[in-house]
Amino acid sequence: MQESRLRALLKEGEGLRVEFKSCKQGLNRNVYETVCAFLNRYGGEMLLGVDDKGVITGIDPEFIDQMKKDFITAANNPQKINPSVYLSVEEVHIDGKQLLYVFVPQSSQVHTCNGKIFDRNHEADVDITGKNTLISALYINKQTTYTENKVYPYCEMSDLRADLIAFARRQAVFQKSSHPWENMDDMAILKSAKVYLKDYQTGKEGFSLAGILLFGRDETILSVIPHHKTDLILRRDNLDRYDDRDDVRTNLIESYDRIIAFGQKHLSDPFYLEGVQRISVRDKIMREIASNILIHREYVKAFPAKIIIEKSRILAENGNRAVNYGPIDPDHFTPCPKNPVISGVFRQMGLADELGSGVRNLFKYTAVFSKSRPEMLEEDIFRVIVPLTDQSAAQVTAQDSAQVTIQPAMHDTMQVTEQVTEQATEQATDQATDQVTDQATDQATAQVTAQVTAQVTAQVGMFCMEPRSAKEIMRHIGLKHWKTFQEKYLNPLIDAEFLERTIPDKPQSRLQKYRLTNKGRFIMQGQSNAETL
Repeated sequence: MQESRLRALLKEGEGLRVEFKSCKQGLNRNVYETVCAFLNRYGGEMLLGVDDKGVITGIDPEFIDQMKKDFITAANNPQKINPSVYLSVEEVHIDGKQLLYVFVPQSSQVHTCNGKIFDRNHEADVDITGKNTLISALYINKQTTYTENKVYPYCEMSDLRADLIAFARRQAVFQKSSHPWENMDDMAILKSAKVYLKDYQTGKEGFSLAGILLFGRDETILSVIPHHKTDLILRRDNLDRYDDRDDVRTNLIESYDRIIAFGQKHLSDPFYLEGVQRISVRDKIMREIASNILIHREYVKAFPAKIIIEKSRILAENGNRAVNYGPIDPDHFTPCPKNPVISGVFRQMGLADELGSGVRNLFKYTAVFSKSRPEMLEEDIFRVIVPLTDQSAAQVTAQDSAQVTIQPAMHDTMQVTEQVTEQATEQATDQATDQVTDQATDQATAQVTAQVTAQVTAQVGMFCMEPRSAKEIMRHIGLKHWKTFQEKYLNPLIDAEFLERTIPDKPQSRLQKYRLTNKGRFIMQGQSNAETL
């Protein structure tokens, strides 16, 4: 946070969206009441270490870390704030004293603190628990501000897809083994996700627009929002029309997969390591673009959302409910959720990160991908522009798909394969390099199996921390032959419950991907611990 902004807050003083707390050696009890009131009204900013008159008292340095931990823990505890929220705490310095700064976004939900509902009135937090007229007005304000909360009382469970709800459950448990969704039935999950609501204008209950967009059948979604679609366009050679196109008119979960797949089809992926792990920079960028265009879109606007891959850039546009106007600077911006319910479900499934991290990731990985900075412009139409170099814009061809980037561990594996195969037979073909053929001796086969499979399993395990297609996995481990990959690696790993399909009910789906199971994660962790020992 810039010192100029900090001094502006101190000069502004307490008000509807600004609150000071002295908090010299610990958090005041009413800190969370203010958090609740900010969430319920218009959001706000808190400075801890400043008294009511704006005098800087500071926080004793030895208490800073514990106060930050206590605050984050309490905000994430539904016994304190319900629904719980993730809020970040920033340590700031002014006039030689340490303060804590907390930004609280406006929420689409009505929150309670210790079972009570608080609203913000001027510089005061007001307990409105039991005051039905004020509470109803609060709910109505949420529904009119956040269109994702619009209730459709005639939408029934049969209008949603049970397989998508089941998929969301599996994904959430995959992210957190003790996730509460694991033992919930479908309706309990939908209520927990805040997509089954009460309309306080009509008194009726039903599924919200967010619930329909996330889990609805295609005909249900298009009946509610006929203009709903995400247009994916490749325009490199045919500039008047397009070279390739995917007209996506389906739920947000499968829309996300199709956006990622479109990027994988038409963008190269430079080799990049974070520590010892290879990171797909292309997928990181497409993930942030997909998250933004799906999570932060204003869905009642008919403006057609689109992602266009051109020779020199990726352009993404979507209708927006602007909070701030102008370009976004990752070092000086205040994140504000546009569809908190949709965003929350995406985070539970591991498809999005905490609020604000997407902007930072986009800038970070664009610097690697094309050695440049992206542009993010917030207006009534939200635009993201990612510059491309000739190399990053290179279309992935069939020849490119056959090429393999070999990491150090995989390089050792291939050397073992080649050495053993050459010892087994001088007439081994290129195909025998990928699989030990029937021409190899039984001894060579055993050696390759013992030395290759364990390493390849580890390679696949690390790579499939995020869902991957079969082609991606084959390229990653250096195989070209589908039958070999399927029989020697994929099916055994699925049978061993090391990998699982993302669409188990449709094994042959063109959108099928494979991810590490909880059992697989346990095995990988065990291998990591063994290597450490």
